[in-house]
Amino acid sequence: MKITKTLSAYWKIQLIGWITASLYWGFQAFFTGIFIWKIGLADLLFDVSIGIALTHLYRNFALKKEWIKLNLKQLVPKIVLAVLILSMLYMVLIVAKLYIIRLVVLQNDSVSFIIFFKSSYLNIFITGTRLMSIWILAYHLYHYSRLELQTVKENARLSLIIKEAQLNNLSAQLNPHFFFNSLNNIKFLVLENPNVARRAIDLLSELLRSSLNSNIEKVIPLSDEINLVKDYLELEKIRFEERLQIKIETNEEELAYLILPFSIQTLVENGIKHGIEKRKNGGFITVKVEAENNFMKITVQNSGKLTEAVKDSGIGLKNLKERLLLQYNGNASFEIKEMANETVLATILIPSK
Repeated sequence: MKITKTLSAYWKIQLIGWITASLYWGFQAFFTGIFIWKIGLADLLFDVSIGIALTHLYRNFALKKEWIKLNLKQLVPKIVLAVLILSMLYMVLIVAKLYIIRLVVLQNDSVSFIIFFKSSYLNIFITGTRLMSIWILAYHLYHYSRLELQTVKENARLSLIIKEAQLNNLSAQLNPHFFFNSLNNIKFLVLENPNVARRAIDLLSELLRSSLNSNIEKVIPLSDEINLVKDYLELEKIRFEERLQIKIETNEEELAYLILPFSIQTLVENGIKHGIEKRKNGGFITVKVEAENNFMKITVQNSGKLTEAVKDSGIGLKNLKERLLLQYNGNASFEIKEMANETVLATILIPSK
């Protein structure tokens, strides 16, 4: 099988750009009448080689130092310094090139390198500064435009995922089994305990209101999420009665912290569905939020067993993982594991700064 290799866009632009610049200088010399073909060809070869070598060196250095991720305020001083260094290197190399070509082609050694350098370095330095500035600015503008486009795409994707989370949450709460049990509980409560029945109806309507809220945000205060979880668990408590023990631990100063909507509620619902509901004697579910090493740590622990089916079931956990990845650029994490005494622990770590 014959394998053909093609130049990347970067190398094509490098070659075209530096060849064009060198030809422009050659045409200037040609039309002024001061043109020697051997010198012209040598200039073309060396100009392209020097230009590509210096700019490619800068590109590798900038990529290694991750300069393309810096903001404008951080980047500008580094660019200015880089332009000065590259311009000086360009000046030395081009002056040396011109002097060597003068010796080899014209065989003229009447002028020393020092004198030749002093007579030509300033114009070449100015030319180098102009060329390096144009190249570096074009390089970073290209990367900034790509980052901007990527950001727009990720924001659009995040918005779609959030809307999907809203619809998934609504679908989970509207499933026939859930409503059948809830409405049956309410029906019996109407006769036995009208006050509790009214409370159950209020909770059910509040959950529906939260799910149907069309103005869902990318992030919401922790207090809003905790209130949603409390409503959900209170309604489930009516269904499971003494089979469900609930504990929620949060600090007052953390309630204003912004988190993903339905993030804790998704884990709680997962614990009820795959843990408490599967056990004859029910169990407990504990929600805890605390600050830990510049992270906000959210844990949901429940009675039950963790199987591969639970890990991979439904869209909720997969959706949560992807939203965490997009919203926090890979700096947040999610883990679910089985602990001792038939308990499952789900943990979310979100950067607090």
